[in-house]
Amino acid sequence: MGKSKNKQAGRKNKSAAAKPTKAQRADHHVLYQKSVQDPATDVALMLEKFTELRGHAPRVLREDFCGTALLSVEWCRGDKARTAVGVDLCESTLNWGREHNLMPAGEAGRRVTLIHGNVLDAAAPPADMTCAFNFSYNAFKDRTAMLAYFRAAHAGLADGGVLAMDVYGGQEAIDTMEEEREVEGEKFTYVWEQEKFNPITHETLCHIHFDFPDGSRLERAFTYEWRLWTLPELRELLTEAGFSAVRVFWEVYEEGDEDDEYMVGTGRYVEVTEVEPQQSWIAYVFAEK
Repeated sequence: MGKSKNKQAGRKNKSAAAKPTKAQRADHHVLYQKSVQDPATDVALMLEKFTELRGHAPRVLREDFCGTALLSVEWCRGDKARTAVGVDLCESTLNWGREHNLMPAGEAGRRVTLIHGNVLDAAAPPADMTCAFNFSYNAFKDRTAMLAYFRAAHAGLADGGVLAMDVYGGQEAIDTMEEEREVEGEKFTYVWEQEKFNPITHETLCHIHFDFPDGSRLERAFTYEWRLWTLPELRELLTEAGFSAVRVFWEVYEEGDEDDEYMVGTGRYVEVTEVEPQQSWIAYVFAEK
């Protein structure tokens, strides 16, 4: 009798040990979309600034470095007249996006075309607006490559088209650090790690990890080997590539309540030519063809 109980306990312990952790069961694309991306906000900003600059709303979007194309789908959801083209080098990521983003979106998803190719030479219809978000253009580490990309982006725009990019910087951006953020409404923690930074080349090595309540971690779910480009460099290269105007939009901050230690972002972006130094910032560049 006792021997039988020991066997049963052993089977239970083995079963418990074999149970996969939350990190092992997680889908890294789902985690990224929930913790990093905010497509509704990005689309609203592009529509607002394009209309301010051009006097009419854009219809055709090209999303470079599109990943799972979540942003392209959101673009098409808002208006049946809109279409989008997403370009990315990773075929498996595009396939995941087709299954999990385009197909569930129905008619809106059918107005998104995905291209497995290089943003430097992918053939696509002229776009009213091209976006290069989530800082992915930093994968181009030298001036020649970045200029080639900006020239390709310029050529891919329709007359009067606009290229939109997000840019990050500040003292914290050139340091080694790890920052955790609880993801609202989700049971996991987003961790951004800046492992290395070379002040001579501005090359940086960064990772995204995800931590879970059971103590498990999805280590290096994403890794980025970038050159951190500065705003002056980007503006000069965009002008050299043929863009007629390069505008920088900075978030408006205001004082929070008495419990807030820092200024609070409002989500509104205004064009600026001069700002005070900040420890950490994200801005948007809109370059007009």
